[in-house]
Amino acid sequence: MRRSSTPYRVKRLYKIINQWYVKRFIAPQFDTLGSVPEIAHPRSLVIFGRNIHLGKYAQIICASDNCVRFTSWPSKQADAEIIIGDYCLISPGVRISAAKSIRIGDNCMLAANVTISDSDWHGIYNRIRPFRCTKSVVIENNVWLGERVIVNKGVTIGENSVVGAGSVVTKNIPANSVAAGNPARIIKTINPKRRMLKRELLFKNAEHYFYSQDQLDKFMLGNNGWLNWLRSILSPNRND
Repeated sequence: MRRSSTPYRVKRLYKIINQWYVKRFIAPQFDTLGSVPEIAHPRSLVIFGRNIHLGKYAQIICASDNCVRFTSWPSKQADAEIIIGDYCLISPGVRISAAKSIRIGDNCMLAANVTISDSDWHGIYNRIRPFRCTKSVVIENNVWLGERVIVNKGVTIGENSVVGAGSVVTKNIPANSVAAGNPARIIKTINPKRRMLKRELLFKNAEHYFYSQDQLDKFMLGNNGWLNWLRSILSPNRND
């Protein structure tokens, strides 16, 4: 489709159903879930395991053909943990798999198809026994991971850092760095004294933010008619 023909009231109803679905079916799967999560296509959010925590004002964008997956595997020692902070953005295809511990700070942005894993899952010589060679992953506050970034075990990515698309992170990245490549290397530094706008600013006045989003939907979709919407579903044309 070239444009959305959905009437405003249909989209608003869809949001209400989504919120109910998240509260009824998604929230119980987290050990803790912060206030007002926004989850697009929540049926495509796959959660497995215990000790999975998500902070407040999370925005998770799922897609029916590109699920978001959070997996914490149990072991004889202890269940693994995934802890995600406040104001985080998680895009389609993100996969977070923990055998020990993955901690993600506040205001982090994970672009599409990011993969974070704290384990090699099998040893080089012993490929029968799982959960080998496991080391915790820490992603500090306000980190931005570009599309298709892979973060390997034992890595810490420092505050405010950015990792370029397609990079493979095998070693620690210090704070206020831009890194890229396979393996990822520092290519630029960020000035920590320069003012930086973080995602939490969107929700400084959360009520106003959600009202503005609703008014934008009303402006963009308010003139869409029901009959034209049904026609666009059953018999789309080039104008759709």
